Amino acid sequence: MSFSRRNFMIATGVVAASSSLLTACGGSGSDSKSNRKAPTVSGSKTQEILVGTKADSTGPAPEVKGAVKGGTIYSLDQFDMDHMDPAQIYVSTEGAITVPILRGLTGYKIDDKGGATLVGDAATDAGTMKDGGKTWTFTLKDGLKWEDGSDVSEDDLRHTFERLFASFITEGPRYVQQWLAGGDKYKGPYEGKHLDSIEVDGKTITFRLNEARTDFNFTLAMRGYALVNKKNDTKEKYDKRPFSCGPYKIGSRSIGKSLTYVRNEHWDPKTDPIRNNYPDKYVFQFGFELLASTDRYIADSGKDQYSMSIFNEVAPERIAQVLTNAKLKQRVLTQVDTVTYYWPINMTRIKDVKVRQAINHAWPHQQIQTIQGGASTSEIATTILAPVTPGYQKFDLYGVTKKPGGDPVKAKALLKEAGKLGQKLVIAYQSSDTQVKVAVAVKNALEAAGFTVVNKQVDKSTFYTQIGKIDNDFDLFGAGWSPDWPNGYSVFYPCWSGENIGDGRSNYAQLNDTSVNKAIDAAAKITDTEAANKAWGDIDRQIMDLAAVVPDYHKIRNWMHGSKVGNVIYDSGNTCVALCKLYAMK
Repeated sequence: MSFSRRNFMIATGVVAASSSLLTACGGSGSDSKSNRKAPTVSGSKTQEILVGTKADSTGPAPEVKGAVKGGTIYSLDQFDMDHMDPAQIYVSTEGAITVPILRGLTGYKIDDKGGATLVGDAATDAGTMKDGGKTWTFTLKDGLKWEDGSDVSEDDLRHTFERLFASFITEGPRYVQQWLAGGDKYKGPYEGKHLDSIEVDGKTITFRLNEARTDFNFTLAMRGYALVNKKNDTKEKYDKRPFSCGPYKIGSRSIGKSLTYVRNEHWDPKTDPIRNNYPDKYVFQFGFELLASTDRYIADSGKDQYSMSIFNEVAPERIAQVLTNAKLKQRVLTQVDTVTYYWPINMTRIKDVKVRQAINHAWPHQQIQTIQGGASTSEIATTILAPVTPGYQKFDLYGVTKKPGGDPVKAKALLKEAGKLGQKLVIAYQSSDTQVKVAVAVKNALEAAGFTVVNKQVDKSTFYTQIGKIDNDFDLFGAGWSPDWPNGYSVFYPCWSGENIGDGRSNYAQLNDTSVNKAIDAAAKITDTEAANKAWGDIDRQIMDLAAVVPDYHKIRNWMHGSKVGNVIYDSGNTCVALCKLYAMK
């Protein structure tokens, strides 16, 4: 997520005890060698992410070799967070930045190579499944404290999940709300009513679901289901200042400019198998375009030596310079991601399939790849699923491979057949330097194919909120998605099911096709991994037949950092830089 979805998580077919994560062919840490072969998305492999044992879920987290305590880690990033209330978090950067302060029942334990294991975070283990996955039980660890020193209690546990149903929670994931029995009628806890399908007995919480979900423990690892302090729940205001039970807490915040984390003295490392706490502070700084941050990393002076980025990657204008320089490349973390960036087409506004097909045929994939920095940063997409995602089927319905620059002649012929030459398209894109260039390339390509195009910039920090409104005024919008946890369901249900249309939801195209809805429901019930993966690949083709979206590219990430930031590795569970594994070198 340039810009991206919602929670860059890892994709695979589901099995009750394990799933897969992706490994990159190129740099896995700050010691990457400049002569290492550049990774490709289609050339990357998958390996298992196992569900850990109770022992794996016991803290403290393994020490990082050579790490020292103290100092400050800074960030150089484009924009502030739109949401920090966990129930509202569904954008990758928001999930990444809150790992040090928010803890869930489950989470991902990272090894020294960035590989992940699903473990109990606030819970003693990764959960106990009964009734084929319709009942799940978790037990809260002893010794968990909030930032004011109070105990994380059973009341906090219940409240965390009941408040998901409150009317002001509009932006986060909807899985738990959808699956909890009776959730369709529940309105939240603020009028004193409890949801019967959430049972709390001492420190044990039991969830009773209306359908079998063998992947429920993976779902709860999403930052959107992190714990909330009942006593300090300020409802809508909690979004700006959440309460911490992690190793850090919010020290100060200047919206749009900076966010500072300081140590949470009440955090007990013995309870936490996931997080280390080496720096004294994190100071996240916002307002830096990619070129500005990259040039500061290249210069590597002053406090920039202690800086990294959550969002900002190497600027396209500097990719060649950085990746061909041995010294600079040592300070780049390169990783293939599971995300596919795409442009959903608003199905309520663009109803003619030939018009949508024309958009696909006209699309300037190659030009956009060049703007993004070339093949070192992305691979042109023809499908919704990335090649690293089990279930991926290779197909190309719109001739992208043969004509990656677009086919305006074919597109114009389709428009003419539809009687829609001159069709107006309003396109929303993020207001960043790179996306401005992309928007110009898209406008030129579509106008060459016979469209009339109006480009509209949307503020970066609220982009997904605005395109997530049903009554928006856009025909296409740049977006992106990775699976929320290891299952094709977490791509196709949230983004393409007609059941998930609504303000704040992620079916941006507002696709509500009966055959697609039925296929998603049927695939979700398949227990055989191979058969399920085939079904998800078939759904990908089905949606592309409808031309509901233009898949743009699959992402290869290149994060640069200062020379005195230690242990810059990938968090493959949260698909981001592993913040809680960093340290400031002396």
